[in-house]
Amino acid sequence: MTIQDDLVRAFHDTQSFRWDPINKFTLASGQTSPYYVDCRSLMAYPGSRRLVGQLVHKGLAGITIDCLGGLEIGAISIATTISDYCYGATPRLDWRTFVVRKQAKDHGLGKLIEGTIRPGDRALIVDDVLTSGGSLLKAIAAARQAGLVVNHALVIVDRKEQDGRARIEQEGVSLISLLTIDDLLRQQV
Repeated sequence: MTIQDDLVRAFHDTQSFRWDPINKFTLASGQTSPYYVDCRSLMAYPGSRRLVGQLVHKGLAGITIDCLGGLEIGAISIATTISDYCYGATPRLDWRTFVVRKQAKDHGLGKLIEGTIRPGDRALIVDDVLTSGGSLLKAIAAARQAGLVVNHALVIVDRKEQDGRARIEQEGVSLISLLTIDDLLRQQV
């Protein structure tokens, strides 16, 4: 078994992947789907987080970044998991994290992006699930507006729907997915 197979198994074991072709699930877009991918539940388990960290460390070999983050709230645990795992792995990767708010704070410093970022930093944008790409596109735009260089994005699962991948790649961003919906459907339990 590969680490990828272990992550697929974790989705099933934690009930973070659900299949119901009769009742279906309503997605954020308002469309319905026979399956639901719940990375927030998956990321509640330390074993699952470790698998995500391992796959990302391996999958990003040769890609140079300074920081990673994405749109609140889903990207927070993913970015933190990746940063922590990669810092303890060999080779050690010292990546700072950030989070993009859905809207700038109306008090304090009024920030849209929280975390330690510097103009010119090479940033990886992360998200849990790719469907239409809307969350990733918002995070990419905000990061670029803050002066970050964004050439790569990463998702845990690509649903392979609504032209999500194509929409991200149209922005000049290379998309990495740890799994696709096909991987989860192939190993139905």
